[in-house]
Amino acid sequence: MSLAPDSFAWVADVVRRRSAIQLEAGKEYLVESRLLPLARAAGLPDVDAFVRSVRAAPPLAQPAAVEQVVEALTTNETSWFRDAQPFQALANHVVPELLEARGAFGAGPLRIWSAACSSGQEPYSIAMALADLVPQTSLRIVATDLSQQMVDRARTGRYSQLEVNRGLPAPMLVKHFTRSGADWEVAAPLRQAVTFAKHNLLEAPPLGGPFDIVFLRNVLIYFDLATKRDVLRRVQQVVRPGGYLLLGAAETTIGIDDGWERVPVGRSSVYRLAARRAA
Repeated sequence: MSLAPDSFAWVADVVRRRSAIQLEAGKEYLVESRLLPLARAAGLPDVDAFVRSVRAAPPLAQPAAVEQVVEALTTNETSWFRDAQPFQALANHVVPELLEARGAFGAGPLRIWSAACSSGQEPYSIAMALADLVPQTSLRIVATDLSQQMVDRARTGRYSQLEVNRGLPAPMLVKHFTRSGADWEVAAPLRQAVTFAKHNLLEAPPLGGPFDIVFLRNVLIYFDLATKRDVLRRVQQVVRPGGYLLLGAAETTIGIDDGWERVPVGRSSVYRLAARRAA
């Protein structure tokens, strides 16, 4: 392993300050594997040399290089309808309840925020899950990610055969995608329902709210307790009264933020903005 202790410490500090992701001792192998492509692209012999070159970069050039480092260390694991149950809860419980409470679309479009959306599979999965429940013209999904590279990729709506094989049911592929050379492209009606933007969860929430539903799945697990509380507080600011929050299977608001109440749905749970906060 070529990464010197001071280089790892610098990377860990930068990533923590920019994204709140904690890279603890023992994660040197992760930094090595994620930054090696950048080192090779820069024509440098190893990751340590690359990190030292970024640290020594002129002030005007360093921000772009630092952003490359942070984006490379951001986890972008994703798949279609990941974990399945949240999408079932969305279509079978959450959205029908919201539509009934609002009198269908008398209060305007259904607004959803898909945070940390990676390369776009989650927001497009949301749009597909709701295609038969909500008219495309009445659905607004704001999808955000820390990585500009991921945002740009997601916006194209174009995926390889290998990518569509990861969790996308064949009927959904036939209904909502078209062939584009060797790849598959999300059909225009679905793409029109989703707006992509770069966003850091440590900053003010994105435009497009207030939201009826927020997907914040498999993100909080990377944050310390104080950061989790800060992020959940910011999410509360842009959720409509009675709105819902969907988290990853290993995540919860319990013991972190009492502004949410847990609602069991089948074998999973969703979180509703507590009445005293929604008032």
